[in-house]
Amino acid sequence: MKTVNIHEAKTNLSRLVERVSKGESVVIAKAGKPMVKLVPLDEAERRVAKRIGFMDGEIQVPDDFDTMGADVILDMFEGRS
Repeated sequence: MKTVNIHEAKTNLSRLVERVSKGESVVIAKAGKPMVKLVPLDEAERRVAKRIGFMDGEIQVPDDFDTMGADVILDMFEGRS
């Protein structure tokens, strides 16, 4: 991943956009401190879409999930443990 300072980014914006559109990421820094990251638009959209349902079919939640262990918890609150 390439890092450029703000002045270089302003001077070479068209070139940076071209590189990023081909899949490369670029970090823009101010006084050596990274400030922003340029990524291809489709990459950013893909990354967000991947998270939704990423565990689909991997795990199962029991139907009684919200009541599991209720009797044990009730005993603890009532001092019957």
